[in-house]
Amino acid sequence: MVMVLLTPKLRFSHLPTHFHFTKLRFCSSSSSSSSQFSPWSGLQSWRESPLNEDRFWGTSGPQPLSNTEVPNTPAALEASGSSLAELGSLVLSTSDPLTKSKLSHLAFSRWRNEGLPIGLCQPPSRPARPTNPQLVSPKEIPDPKNSGLPLNAYLLHNLAHVELNAIDLAWDTVVRFSPFYHILGDKFFADFAHVADDESRHFAWCSQRLAEIGFNYGDIPAHNLLWRECEKSSDNVAARMAAIPLVQEARGLDAGPRLVKKMVGFGDHRTSTIVARIAEEEIAHVAVGVYWFMFICHKMNRAPCSTFKELLQEYNLELKGPFNYSARDEAGIPREWYDSLSTNKQEREGNWKSSQQLSEVYDRLACIISMESENSSLNRPPE
Repeated sequence: MVMVLLTPKLRFSHLPTHFHFTKLRFCSSSSSSSSQFSPWSGLQSWRESPLNEDRFWGTSGPQPLSNTEVPNTPAALEASGSSLAELGSLVLSTSDPLTKSKLSHLAFSRWRNEGLPIGLCQPPSRPARPTNPQLVSPKEIPDPKNSGLPLNAYLLHNLAHVELNAIDLAWDTVVRFSPFYHILGDKFFADFAHVADDESRHFAWCSQRLAEIGFNYGDIPAHNLLWRECEKSSDNVAARMAAIPLVQEARGLDAGPRLVKKMVGFGDHRTSTIVARIAEEEIAHVAVGVYWFMFICHKMNRAPCSTFKELLQEYNLELKGPFNYSARDEAGIPREWYDSLSTNKQEREGNWKSSQQLSEVYDRLACIISMESENSSLNRPPE
């Protein structure tokens, strides 16, 4: 029997041995009530939405695949996987990008349609990857002029790489933290499986468009930074929420409009429309991260803002501007979590209020002392 310590009052047992070192850790910040925030207004509608089969980008936008284009269900998915965690592990173990994308959608579909349990499963140490693109350090990635690709293909290839990684990041969250479903609840895993399904659709659009303009995913090298951020948070579900949805995916909200403008400037309006749609749908993924980060902090009686900032330091997570405030606000990320100017403004306002309150206290004390002094002189017997 393996006992996994969650908090002094939260334990559960009977976990497989390989989960011994995957602990549900949280920051040691001082206890505080959760700050109020406005969750994304569309979160519940997104959760209740039917399966999205619009995996092909037609002349008028996304649409379902035609009968001749519908892929056969891989035998591996039909033959194995009796739980969401097992299906997620199968996706993570698939190297071919397009097959991974299809498996991701089929896994989410099977789980929804067949009512499969969350289950328990051990994720692979790293997701399977194709031979190409070659993974190199960021310094070794060629710039657009030396890549051999036109700018629209270069930028689209980078986005495809992000979306493929996002499939694995979401499924790793489902599988890696499946031992804690009694604490996190079914909705946590439903949300991140849904995110994985969205990301698989985004990759399908990017891959299709690359092929339309004469290129393929894997034509140029790519980096592995996104998976490194995932690895750093493999033992801490709060850190995973901070690192992936609240930092990496939120960065996508910032970059989306700039990427759309570059595509329009290049004259590729079809790709710009695809990118704009992807950026719009990413708001849901950030909102999911905010929701569950707040849930975890509330569960552990931690202050979300200070906990987020402590995690940034502990896990060396970097926040980069400029920020897309409108998209971040819509997703529900409080500005004081990431914007130092907003934080400083709040601190100044807080200090001003404290100063005003102290001044009022001093005034009242002075008034009381003065009144007591007058009473004392009135009641003093004549000499």
